[in-house]
Amino acid sequence: MLMLGPQERRRIWEQVFASVEGYVSGVDGLPVAPELDPIGLRALLEPFDFEQPLAPLEAIDFAARGLTRYQVHAPHPRYFGLFNPAPSTMGIAADTLVAAFNPQLAAWSHSPFAAEIEAHLVRAFGARFGYDPGAVDGTFTGGGAEANHTALLTALIGRFPEIDEAGLRAVAGQPVFYTSSESHHSLVKASRACGLGTAALHEVACDNRFRLDPSALSAALVRDRQAGLHPFMVVATAGTTAAGIVDPLREIGDVAAAEGLWYHVDAAWGGAAALVPELRPLLDGIERADSITFDAHKFLSVPMGASLYLTRHRDILGRTFRIETGYMPRDAAALEVVDPYVHSMQWSRRFIGLKVFLTLAVAGWEGYAATIRRQTAMGDRLRARLRESGWDVVNDTPLPVVCFQDLRTPRGRTHEFVGQIARRVVSSGQAWISPAQVGPMPVLRACVTNFRTGPEHVDALVQALDEARSGLAASTPGQEG
Repeated sequence: MLMLGPQERRRIWEQVFASVEGYVSGVDGLPVAPELDPIGLRALLEPFDFEQPLAPLEAIDFAARGLTRYQVHAPHPRYFGLFNPAPSTMGIAADTLVAAFNPQLAAWSHSPFAAEIEAHLVRAFGARFGYDPGAVDGTFTGGGAEANHTALLTALIGRFPEIDEAGLRAVAGQPVFYTSSESHHSLVKASRACGLGTAALHEVACDNRFRLDPSALSAALVRDRQAGLHPFMVVATAGTTAAGIVDPLREIGDVAAAEGLWYHVDAAWGGAAALVPELRPLLDGIERADSITFDAHKFLSVPMGASLYLTRHRDILGRTFRIETGYMPRDAAALEVVDPYVHSMQWSRRFIGLKVFLTLAVAGWEGYAATIRRQTAMGDRLRARLRESGWDVVNDTPLPVVCFQDLRTPRGRTHEFVGQIARRVVSSGQAWISPAQVGPMPVLRACVTNFRTGPEHVDALVQALDEARSGLAASTPGQEG
């Protein structure tokens, strides 16, 4: 029953193709967000007790209809949400091939083609960030959270090599590291998972542009060393999640170098600026980082999840993840290659890099640059249209994340109002935006994350916002949840 016959497989492939093509071609006509109905969904799934086999085509149809009805459609051009773009055509094709060939990326010898494609991409992207292609190293990860976790582990090993065997108890004091108050919360999880505890993460104050303040970092280092703590790492962000802000990378690098800190840049989203010559100055100084996180499943529009951990230290991944076993294949032991399982947090894993490789091979660097320019231009249009309609844009970034508040309503800068506007827009099905907080401010957040988003979609969002504001003004105070 697991390997169906050739005729049935043909019908399955045809139906899968029809479902994919129907969705890709028709997503624009769907409501961007679904009705949230957990009781209805559980009732829909209740008949599946798995006692009676389901016909393959019926099973595929059930899945496709369920995904169409019950999800936020991130591939929709009026999805202005988190960094979840429409997937590239070649990325979809690549993930299909990977599912069928099912290469095993633990041992190099089991899939040399896959392993070498990923190594080639590490060198190519490392060069874009300014690393020496002959010295750069890295690994693909399932997401930016894993890449940031990897960065924390490599920083610990790099600064405290004794913990490799003895653990954190070998450090005569509490290791601490630094991020801005606008950094990604995956670092909180990573600190907990590494055994440091969340108290080891010290948030540094931001300047008036919501960037990590290098002078505040220096002051924190002095205070913490006087208190007997052991600073070992600082994390700068290139494209914060809430507001798309890029920290002053060169200045933070100066502090890190002077203080002997491992310097990591979380460029999961904003790192794509490296592909556009006119945006590249935003990342000035990133080449000095000891390690970088970059997510191809964000600005590069490949299917979830495809992230990179990059480093300019060729030995650090091996020092952090090396292991000796008697059961792993040794077919390539005499070759100058690296087995992925001794080079990353993961052991057996999917061939992540193919969707990046095929999309980049077809689009080229210039194709990506043109796509990012278009999205940046749509961000500029959104800012202009919002201002025309009486909304106040409060973040300062050339990247297409727009944070704004209402100027026309007395309570337009309150958490309550921001939440009510977001709910009205999302429940209308016309667009997806979210409430957020930048510094102390509650804001509405809209990000141009889809390469298909055009002027008509931006204008439709502003219209939906204006209608939500008008409807809220006409409603009786207290009626909104």
